[in-house]
Amino acid sequence: MGEKMKTVPSPKFTWALLSPKYWLVWLSFSFLAVLVNVLPFVLLKRIGNGIGCLSKLCLKKRANVARKNLALCFPHYSQTEIELLVNENFKNTGLALIETGMAWFWPDWRVKRHISIVGQEKILEKEQEGKGVLVLCCHFLNLEMTARIFSLFAPGYGVYRANSNPVYEFIQHRGRTRKGHKMIDRHDVKSMIKVLKSGNRLWYLPDHDYGRRNSVFVPFFAVKEAATTTGSSFLIDMTKCAVMSGTSIRSDNHYTLEIGDDISDDIPRRDAVTAANVLNREIERLIEKEPSQWMWLHKRFKTLPEDSEEMNRYA
Repeated sequence: MGEKMKTVPSPKFTWALLSPKYWLVWLSFSFLAVLVNVLPFVLLKRIGNGIGCLSKLCLKKRANVARKNLALCFPHYSQTEIELLVNENFKNTGLALIETGMAWFWPDWRVKRHISIVGQEKILEKEQEGKGVLVLCCHFLNLEMTARIFSLFAPGYGVYRANSNPVYEFIQHRGRTRKGHKMIDRHDVKSMIKVLKSGNRLWYLPDHDYGRRNSVFVPFFAVKEAATTTGSSFLIDMTKCAVMSGTSIRSDNHYTLEIGDDISDDIPRRDAVTAANVLNREIERLIEKEPSQWMWLHKRFKTLPEDSEEMNRYA
């Protein structure tokens, strides 16, 4: 339990970060911090939704990606149903910016006013047993709020990708770690294994298309061959950890974080295809709770099997 992990260190402040070329970043985050701490949530939600509606007008290619993803996953949906989901998805995308500010800058008491947690005893029992938990997360647009809610009762380790902008990275890292979470570099598999073997929690998001390398092609909703990472099954094989989903869904002004059951017994060892199938079914279950809150703007099905007759699913 006490084994030291190699975590991503917090970036140090240097005078170079005050260069004029970074002033807009400082100003933007300062404005966001003030905004989320001054305005009530009902107004913050309207602002976020407005940003999302405006972004839909500007990001027409991404809107088409969302439409295509939804049509592929839910072929029984009508064009009207898909368009309604795309509109709501962009509203939630805009709100994600506001939610990031809430997660990084809100005090604990304000977070607690807007949340409930279902099943937290499940994950805390694993901690008492000294068993590591691979926390299956999804790219829901309120992901930063999900992480913040977890920090209130079960902090752990996140798989981290640093931002290339040094000021953004300075703020982002502090925002994600200020309440107890620690970050593991996304390429540092050895440290991920140590986290799980030492009885800690590792947040892992296997629901995007990460390319052909280290992926298998298994169903995802109605798409029969979706590139799905084998990284999660490798971590499970190496550590015999528990596997539990943890995702929050927003309803009006309230976030409900649901901790799923341990599904590790359903995942056979050394069988990446079956493991990917089991995890995709759990991810589908979570998305179906509120489809408009998942990140449909990502090209989830861009990677095709080598023997596929399709040329480009997004053409």
